[in-house]
Amino acid sequence: MREKHTVRDWMMDLVVFVEPEQTVAEALNMMRRRYINSVMVQKSEDSPTYGIVTSRDISDKIVAENRNPKEIKVKDIMSSPLVTVKQNVSIKDCAALMKEKHIHHLPVENEDGQIVGMISASDFLVIAEAMGNNFEERSLS
Repeated sequence: MREKHTVRDWMMDLVVFVEPEQTVAEALNMMRRRYINSVMVQKSEDSPTYGIVTSRDISDKIVAENRNPKEIKVKDIMSSPLVTVKQNVSIKDCAALMKEKHIHHLPVENEDGQIVGMISASDFLVIAEAMGNNFEERSLS
């Protein structure tokens, strides 16, 4: 069995997209229902690049600033342009990039530049455990 050392092997392939004009409350509802900590923001005429909204954005830009999520648009709190990683990058290089950029959610691109997954800081808990076991077993339970 080959060792799992690339982003492709560890990423979550569930990527949820929202529209930039949706309210933060709508994005929050989707995040809570799907038990995810980030959503991708689609490109639009007004927002020509993808964006991302994370649980940290909700904490820092909504809760800490006492703003009503029903009155704020996703495009107003999203991070853009995105920092992304290619799916064939090593886990070590991915972790170093996340550390350098101070980010906890990293969209994963395929060779065509399409978003095909997400890797987040919490995924590295499982990766670190596997490293401690010399990648002999991988348990997602």
